[in-house]
Amino acid sequence: MSFSSVTTIAAAGGASKIDAVLVLDVSHSMDNSDRDKIGNEAMKMFIDMLSEKGDRVGVVAYTDQIQREKALLEIRSAEDKENLKSFIDQIDRGSYTDVSVGVKEAVKILEDGAAPNREPIIILLADGNNSLDPKSGRTEAESNADMDKAVKGAKDSGIPIYTIGLNADGKLNKAALADLSKKTAGKSFVTDSADDLPQILSEIFASHLELNIVPVNSFTANGSYQDVKITVPNSNVLEANISIMSAKPVDAQLVDPSGNTVAIPSKNALLSKSKSYSLIKLMQPIEGDWTLKVKGVAKDKIDVNLIFNYDLTLELSPLQSTTFSKGDKVEINAFLASGGKPLSDVSQYSNMQAVMYVKDLTTGKTEQIEMKTTDDYFQGEYKIANSNDYEIKVRAEEQSFFRESAALNISAKTGAAKPTNQPDKTAEDKPFPTLIVVIGAIVAIVVLAAGYWLWRILKEKSRGFVGQLIIEIRDENTGDKSSPQYKKLHHFKGKFQLHQLLQLAPELKETEKIIFKPANNDRVLLVNDSICKVEKFGRAIVAGRDLELQSGDRITVTLTQVDKTIYIEYLV
Repeated sequence: MSFSSVTTIAAAGGASKIDAVLVLDVSHSMDNSDRDKIGNEAMKMFIDMLSEKGDRVGVVAYTDQIQREKALLEIRSAEDKENLKSFIDQIDRGSYTDVSVGVKEAVKILEDGAAPNREPIIILLADGNNSLDPKSGRTEAESNADMDKAVKGAKDSGIPIYTIGLNADGKLNKAALADLSKKTAGKSFVTDSADDLPQILSEIFASHLELNIVPVNSFTANGSYQDVKITVPNSNVLEANISIMSAKPVDAQLVDPSGNTVAIPSKNALLSKSKSYSLIKLMQPIEGDWTLKVKGVAKDKIDVNLIFNYDLTLELSPLQSTTFSKGDKVEINAFLASGGKPLSDVSQYSNMQAVMYVKDLTTGKTEQIEMKTTDDYFQGEYKIANSNDYEIKVRAEEQSFFRESAALNISAKTGAAKPTNQPDKTAEDKPFPTLIVVIGAIVAIVVLAAGYWLWRILKEKSRGFVGQLIIEIRDENTGDKSSPQYKKLHHFKGKFQLHQLLQLAPELKETEKIIFKPANNDRVLLVNDSICKVEKFGRAIVAGRDLELQSGDRITVTLTQVDKTIYIEYLV
């Protein structure tokens, strides 16, 4: 296999973490449309490109039913990524195909596992064709109805679906996949070769995480080391992902801007490999021109792809009031933030341009106003033309990435509500009812005192839960693991048994003495009075001792009466 696609440089960004579900058609039709298992390579490369910590990834492999499934797993280490990639490599293919089955399950996973400050995304790798089992009685109309319902759910939940059409046999249903992406504000791609993966994945990152892609020429190997210039544009880059695409063996060396050789792998240059690519991840690389030295087999075309990962958002300074009149001037200031704090890097601002977009919500007309760049913020002004409502957004951009602010709504309508920080000038001054207030306070204190103990008694019984538990059950005799079950906790008050979440299955009865109670700061308390072995991150919890779980914590419960292990993750 030769490589001839155009290389790209992209900058991945955003303070929000990703919740991605990778969906793969594993029916036997893929033996022709994806002979080289490009779908597997794409999923593994996507996982390697993600941040080292914080992103969550799930996997759905489908035929006309769910073949294998992996619940959203929060990546906390290189081992987590390897486990996900190993899971992908173990997926087998089966008969028949129903695309709606895979899409429906992916949407459900993201809806059930929704969490604030996370960007959901579905990536579907398929040929887009259905092949229903005639013995099942399922019709194309039923499949289409399920697909329409799943697409509506994705659209309503703000989940874009990106499709990668695998077309090795030329029988791709391109229109169906393109329509699926269009309806959910995603993008659609087509490939029959791993050559295209860097460009496709960069495009997906660009669309989803506010990137700009800069084209870079690929090259033909000559059997010796050849230099590739990699410019880290500023000091705000958290990670730089360097992917090298080649079907033949490749050696790589790395030199930093000061001329020092950086060991690969090392703590500052992580390395992951697959059969069609190698990926080097630079951790917090220093600003400047790096040199990647690549030695490939003579005459082999090699692609090098670079994606920067930022932790920057664009914020608007709050206004004293959002109510104005026609002719008033609105001053808008926007600034970059990292980790929730304003960025004071003057050099970052000097390389950027900002534009303010003002949309008249009555007429639908949008005006673009260039903003001035100061040392550490962007400044713009808009004169209100009409007595209407307006929406204001700011976009700041440099060569490698861009950011857009959240929308700010203001009103210039006649009779608009007065600013909350202004007194009501029509209110009449009235004498303060001191005596009534004092008597009322005494009565309130007495009532509170009388009800205090009753409140204390009822408090624990009525206290609610937040978040959800994701449960998977592994049969240790066969090695099979159940599909993940998402159990919302807001239905429970005071406490509940693990056995309740397991539908009170008789064979799992020993879990009835594992109790969950609500705790402070959106946490739950696990009380284990059972004979089961409970472990958190591989460490056993002493029986009878309470265990507090916070969002992202995972535990295993090993049963003693049956050969089963229960995997539980708590998410808020």
